[in-house]
Amino acid sequence: MEAALNKPPLLTGQYAFFFDFDGTLAKLKPHPNQVSLPDNVQHHICKLAELSHGALALISGRSINELDKFIQPEQYPLAGVHGAERRDINGQQFTLSLPKKQMDTIRQQLQAVLGNIEGVQIEEKPMAFALHYRHAPGSATLVEDCARKIAGQYPDLTLQQGKCVVEIKPGGVNKGEAIHQFMAEPPFSGRIPVFLGDDLTDEAGFDAVNQYHGVSIKVGQEATCARWRLEDVPAVWAWLSGQVAYFEQQRAITSRRADYESFGRSL
Repeated sequence: MEAALNKPPLLTGQYAFFFDFDGTLAKLKPHPNQVSLPDNVQHHICKLAELSHGALALISGRSINELDKFIQPEQYPLAGVHGAERRDINGQQFTLSLPKKQMDTIRQQLQAVLGNIEGVQIEEKPMAFALHYRHAPGSATLVEDCARKIAGQYPDLTLQQGKCVVEIKPGGVNKGEAIHQFMAEPPFSGRIPVFLGDDLTDEAGFDAVNQYHGVSIKVGQEATCARWRLEDVPAVWAWLSGQVAYFEQQRAITSRRADYESFGRSL
């Protein structure tokens, strides 16, 4: 795709909305625990979910439990750990897990190589390990080589590159697959998908949305297969606010038209 992509238009019609979290809805912070979601953004997400009849999901590298802390008291469909865990509109959860022995062995291997490197964080998830090196950029090659060597020992594992992070996770798990799974079930099925993301981990999601001839939106300036682009997180907030306002305007127009037609029939 060309680097010069247009800003996405305001949409009218039957759409299903998918959002990455960190770097898309929420600004990146030096530590994941420092991230927050502004109240007005939470309000617009809630309103967009209502206006799209529940066809809105968050798809993130974070776990579902983590995501729920940001969006409570609301409860949306979610895909956590890049789709290794997923919750549908009815609250039913699907989780792909790795054997405890395998997790224990990988943990020990990572600690032996990376445990004492300042600035490198080993984040353990229920079925994956995320190796963060944002505070140790000089250790990027060591971290990636370590992850590659460990993942190579297990045919069921693969690597997922991100911004200053590499994850060891089950193969066949990515945000594109998560979108396909959501699109196969109500209230997403039959709608046109829209996906916003900022990282390498989101490219599989863009590709999936492109297959549906949907609206794929890259946040940031990096190369992408997305068809539209927004500059940064504040630009996402502005687009989200504008989209909600536009939907509400369209709904008001439709309601007034229906009232007029009903009045006309009564004469």
